[in-house]
Amino acid sequence: MNNEFTFTVKSIIFDENYHPSDSTRITTNFANLARGESRQANLRNALKMIDNRFNALANWDNPNGDRYAIELEIISVDIDVAGNKEAFPSIEVLKTNIIDHKTGDRIEGIVGNNFSSYVRDYDFSVVLLDHNKGKSQFSIPEGFGELHGKLFKHFVNSSAYKQNFKKLPVICLSVSDSKIYQRTENQHPVLGYEYEPNESSLTEQYFKKMGLQVRYFMPPNSVAPLAFYFFGDLLNDYTNLELISTISTMETFQKIYRPEIYNANAVAGQRYQPNLKNQDHSLTQIVYDREERSRLAVEQGKFAHEHFIKPYQSVLEQWSANYA
Repeated sequence: MNNEFTFTVKSIIFDENYHPSDSTRITTNFANLARGESRQANLRNALKMIDNRFNALANWDNPNGDRYAIELEIISVDIDVAGNKEAFPSIEVLKTNIIDHKTGDRIEGIVGNNFSSYVRDYDFSVVLLDHNKGKSQFSIPEGFGELHGKLFKHFVNSSAYKQNFKKLPVICLSVSDSKIYQRTENQHPVLGYEYEPNESSLTEQYFKKMGLQVRYFMPPNSVAPLAFYFFGDLLNDYTNLELISTISTMETFQKIYRPEIYNANAVAGQRYQPNLKNQDHSLTQIVYDREERSRLAVEQGKFAHEHFIKPYQSVLEQWSANYA
């Protein structure tokens, strides 16, 4: 058995001309925007929102608010677990690059940001649903998320990752509407005020199995905290510009598809509970099909089961049992 597995990393520029590839999960944020009649306007407007937010946060030596632009790459990772050249689309993330118009420099940003995974769809939309079907009390099945977590850690530790990326990934997600967040006195100049949740969420537990810890910060002039999942030391391992590239990118996506939270008209206070039914919010000019996204997650979970979990089950189980 091939204990190493083979990862192949591919990259494509995400701009107003982007078209999703056949292997891209079509529920992914950037793929959802790039479909339909409004696709080019969607992409152009989203990218402009990202640039505007970046310049607003990186406001030193930037008198006109136009010094920087963000270039985004979609990073696709395929995995070959059997050594037979039959690769399965493992994960998809975004990588930020910062263009400094003043100096002409192209500065490498952060890899991660958005996180997309067929196996995660399988866990949440197939395994978890099947386990709780017909039960009066919600529970989590034994070993939930362990294979996905080990595959992710294996990729981050792989030569393929190290050859392509200088720093470890940071993933930025929405806060949970079932948790209450308390603002602390800790304030970072770029990340803003730190918040702490009243209890751990299923997403936190899932990402912990991927080796990631989480902290919650509400950046300056934001209306709600963001969840930052990371290895190491979030506040010291990354520069301010790197952190701003993640904030501006992911806050833009959150405003588009979670406007009730991230485009709310009221700012999160000392004690904050997100509310997806909040009517006091503004909509962006970007078309996003959130209902379709939920429906397709189940289909994509079934796809992972049919084309990855089922055909390679014995290989994956043996590898997972021996993975340190």
